Amino acid sequence: MIIKTFVSGPVSANTHILTDEDTGDAALIDIGECTEEILSALKDGKINKLKYILLTHGHFDHIDGVPELKKHYPDTPVCIHEADAPCLYDDLLSLARGFGEPAREKIKADIILHDGDILPFGKSEIKVIHTPGHTKGGVTYLVGNNLFTGDTLFRLTVGRTDFPGGDFDELNDSVMRLFALPGDYNVYTGHNISTTLDYERQHNRFVKRKKR
Repeated sequence: MIIKTFVSGPVSANTHILTDEDTGDAALIDIGECTEEILSALKDGKINKLKYILLTHGHFDHIDGVPELKKHYPDTPVCIHEADAPCLYDDLLSLARGFGEPAREKIKADIILHDGDILPFGKSEIKVIHTPGHTKGGVTYLVGNNLFTGDTLFRLTVGRTDFPGGDFDELNDSVMRLFALPGDYNVYTGHNISTTLDYERQHNRFVKRKKR
């Protein structure tokens, strides 16, 4: 599995491009801006097909590049959890209007995701884990030993919960669900640098461990 990360958009969100080396299938996770750098990376000779456009949640800084990307890849499905799907066509729900972002072309999801969904990907698979709290429809994608957490879990911190739909207790439960996964994982976040699940289990002080 090849994973490349690009930073783009108005608040420097991460776009991750995954490529299955055996089949050349690729998946793109979040895109705040459809930059030439990202488009060039998708034309890499190791990529045969962009199979999915995967969104971790519906905030504008993670979805604003989708309409432009769809012009280049009209047959690639846009995938988002059912609770955040309206953000793709509602600038108020995506927070774009509240942050003064210009209106963008409205689109709709091609694949509505639910907790536990499995998407075939090359010789592997992408598992959808519903991780609400930052938004109602936040998800984490599990691919091999890699977690793509969006704005749920960051290095040494967690996502904001002061936006509409945010709920700290819900977010805490989501992070604890990730912590309960067996073994260690690489964690690719929606902003800033990557981390590992073991590191966050040991050092992330924003997570409230419930007493048993």
